[in-house]
Amino acid sequence: MTLPLRAVQDERRPVSDAPAAVPVLAPVVSIAPLSERILKFQATVLSHERFAEAAAAFATEVATTLDFDRAALGFSERGRARVVATSHTADFEASAALFAAFAAAMDEALDQESTVTYPERAASRPLIVLGHAALSRKYGGAAFTVPLAVNGRAFGALTLVRESPALPSEDEIALCEHLACIVGPILGLKYQAERPWHARLKQGLRDAMRQVKEPGHTRLKIGAAVAAAVIAAMLTVPVQYRIGAHARVEGAVQRALVAPADGFLRQVHVRPGDTVKADQVLAELAEDDMRLELRKWQSELTQHENAASAALARSDRAQYVINQSRADEARAQLDLVERQLARGRVVAPFDGVVIKGDLTQSLGAPVKRGDVLLTIAPSDRFRLLIEVDERDIADVAVGRKGSVALGALTERSLSFRVARVTPVSSNREARNFFEVEGELDAPSSRLRPGLQGIAKIEAGQHSLAWIWTHRLFDWLRLTAWSWGL
Repeated sequence: MTLPLRAVQDERRPVSDAPAAVPVLAPVVSIAPLSERILKFQATVLSHERFAEAAAAFATEVATTLDFDRAALGFSERGRARVVATSHTADFEASAALFAAFAAAMDEALDQESTVTYPERAASRPLIVLGHAALSRKYGGAAFTVPLAVNGRAFGALTLVRESPALPSEDEIALCEHLACIVGPILGLKYQAERPWHARLKQGLRDAMRQVKEPGHTRLKIGAAVAAAVIAAMLTVPVQYRIGAHARVEGAVQRALVAPADGFLRQVHVRPGDTVKADQVLAELAEDDMRLELRKWQSELTQHENAASAALARSDRAQYVINQSRADEARAQLDLVERQLARGRVVAPFDGVVIKGDLTQSLGAPVKRGDVLLTIAPSDRFRLLIEVDERDIADVAVGRKGSVALGALTERSLSFRVARVTPVSSNREARNFFEVEGELDAPSSRLRPGLQGIAKIEAGQHSLAWIWTHRLFDWLRLTAWSWGL
């Protein structure tokens, strides 16, 4: 809509005589040029940071400059005008009966999209003035309202009343209409900036709905139709829901090679990442002490065997039995030392790759029996371990398919199948998760144990709206239950 604005040609032009049936117009006061006066009002509004102060100052200056007893400023909310500021006061109660009369007069002007004057001016088009008549009776004089507009749309109104029955002049009405179109939007911006975010959101939605209903706005209507179609698809069209979780690659079998006995590390032949063959020597322990022990028991065995032979030659059966028993003991100890010497070399149990145990900086260091020295895994058989959050474990089952993207192989994802769901949870970094084991369908030749990435496990068909919001609703339900709701 376009609000009627009166063209101001010359502020010093004489006012035409009114017919006898109309009250006498107020005399025209010689004032500064129109542009200077508008800038003065604009400066008044901009000099105040808060909306309430700026609106009250604007209304007071309008009432004082145009010699009115009271000026009220109101904004339209949900199709009804609400008084937000009045002249000569910074604090007022908008629900008072007087301001209800002001709001009714503003609604009257906003509904008719025109400046309304009471008593009515001569030669003006007929307008409904019931609200202005009621307001005039309260003051006993004249009243008129000018709508505030921006982009051809009224968003508020300025109402002025005086006890004198003299009507406002053409210049006064023109000045108010110019102020409504120039200074009014500034007040509207200040008012909107101080409103709560939810109120601004509601207002924006109402404005958008109004534009959709009005003729024109083709692009907006097309956008609204597309948005509605997208929302409907999100709510109704099922898509594949996939659970995301951290994943890592491990060998199908991991063998830990430990120190066979107490001793010292003498030599290491491999490092992590090296490929090894079955029965290949990987590390060796120092053998000096063992060889001394070996010679000791060899000497004792020979001594006891010779003593047994001498006793047999003397036909000393008792001494023969004793020496033979001692020889058997020495033979057992010798066999034990020989086995320890054989185990002093750590060998690979199968073909694979070393994944743990860099001992090159620990040569000569003491080791104890049972200490883990190296860990090897097959180089062609792998398993995938996925850390599924406890909130999603109910949707994971053996046999479900999925895919994994590894940090070292980002160019393509690898498909897998869930082979096992660990029934016991683990806790790490303040999160609770279950380990799910997956079997890769076609392992890549570039796979290495220890690679990490993100796995996605298929978990049925759901709408996008459910996929994006189910975590939130689950949390709300759990929180409500914990509060006893």
